[in-house]
Amino acid sequence: MSDYDLAFEAMGSEIRLLIGEPREPGLPTPAEAAARARAYVEDFDARLSRFRSDSELCALNRDPRECAPASPLLRSAVAAGLWAAERSGGLVDPTLVGEIESAGYADSRRDAPPAAIGDALAAAPPRRAARAAPRNRWREIHLDGESVCRPPGVRFDTGGSGKGLCADALAHMLAGYTRFAVDCGGDMRVAGGYEVELEHPLTRECAAKLPVHSGGIATSGLSRRIWQRRDGGFAHHLIDPASGEPAWTGLVSATAVAPTALEAETLAKTAFLSGARGAREVLRARGGAIVHEDGRVELLGPLRAEPLMRLRVRVPA
Repeated sequence: MSDYDLAFEAMGSEIRLLIGEPREPGLPTPAEAAARARAYVEDFDARLSRFRSDSELCALNRDPRECAPASPLLRSAVAAGLWAAERSGGLVDPTLVGEIESAGYADSRRDAPPAAIGDALAAAPPRRAARAAPRNRWREIHLDGESVCRPPGVRFDTGGSGKGLCADALAHMLAGYTRFAVDCGGDMRVAGGYEVELEHPLTRECAAKLPVHSGGIATSGLSRRIWQRRDGGFAHHLIDPASGEPAWTGLVSATAVAPTALEAETLAKTAFLSGARGAREVLRARGGAIVHEDGRVELLGPLRAEPLMRLRVRVPA
């Protein structure tokens, strides 16, 4: 019997759920489990979105107090963002709200068609790896009991770490099923074995097929959130913390595998921001893939030796 398959829009992305059969009697049917998972994602989005003025996240960012009370969900999201910052050495910085808004991402771009990557790359500044900010504002944020504490004016963005956290929470909810795949806008959590196709960001063809038995897989890059500024230049959502500007590193995407979706998301973003040389080191232990600006796909770490891997890359003229 095929998996129950549900796709819907949330968190500014497409969410997709594949759910196998229950392992034990009495569990909800796959369709019922998918409905519950969808309700969880939509609640998660409503409470933690940067684009909803009535969300808990926006209320926290407006709160003038140094320590503001926060729900368990919001505290978990803040903790996840701080973990990602620490894990990445400050490259995945959750305090770059002002910088990303200045780049042109103050509102959701869910319905805005992306700019052409080729045009953006042709106009982009010289390539260089991103660096952590000289002042790590994220280190000034901490959890104190049921509150989030930070200096006045420091705002927080759940961003990609929130999607990874959500995918991992759904994996916990679906642990009683024979297998499942959860895709939260490119942050995936898989159990029971799937072959995951990676879309080439330049050609939209299948760049690689990765057999993932259990764990997380995530891709970070320029494929979806890239736009033209009013001054004619181009921008995207992956910010260099040191400069506060979009990072142009010589890569168009990076994919990472890890035990959890949160870690995979963190590694993928760190790899992209680090450029090709740094990405090779970031992804060496657990494996991954990077796509260069000329369209080359490079497999890294354990994935280089995966016997089931099949590559089909088409570089545009």
